[in-house]
Amino acid sequence: MACRVLAYDMHPNEVLSQSGVEYVDNETLLNESDIISLHCPLTAETTYMINRQTLDIMKPGIMLINTSRGALLNTKHVIKALKKGKVGYLGIDVYEQEEKLFFRDRSEEILQDDEIARLMTFPNVLITAHQAFFTKEALEQIATTTLRNLEELEQGIELSNEVLTTQ
Repeated sequence: MACRVLAYDMHPNEVLSQSGVEYVDNETLLNESDIISLHCPLTAETTYMINRQTLDIMKPGIMLINTSRGALLNTKHVIKALKKGKVGYLGIDVYEQEEKLFFRDRSEEILQDDEIARLMTFPNVLITAHQAFFTKEALEQIATTTLRNLEELEQGIELSNEVLTTQ
């Protein structure tokens, strides 16, 4: 059985378009999708992109997946939508306050974050560790890029990965 794949992106990918991905505006994507998976950076424009207003546009029972950045979701609004059945399923491996919760053993501590505690009570919510970088390929690429950066710096040539900031 085939499925219709919708996407919203400020910079549509021609290869994906040729493969059958249909680029639509954000409202159409929210209104017509059964599953929404977020794959975007956290910017001023994307912070809380999933909120009360966008959840209202979505179909009842939507499956929402976020493996990008925790603050793409307004967690309070998502919890309300889960309680009402608007969000039927939630899968996350990122959480807005994750630096306070993860990355060290807290198994002997009392969980102080009420939102993550509430999310963990839902049978239709899956929370996993954010480990995308921890593959052989990703680690090799990180090491290769780091070594190339050091070589370019040592040789005094233009850095291929230099981040410029404007003030």
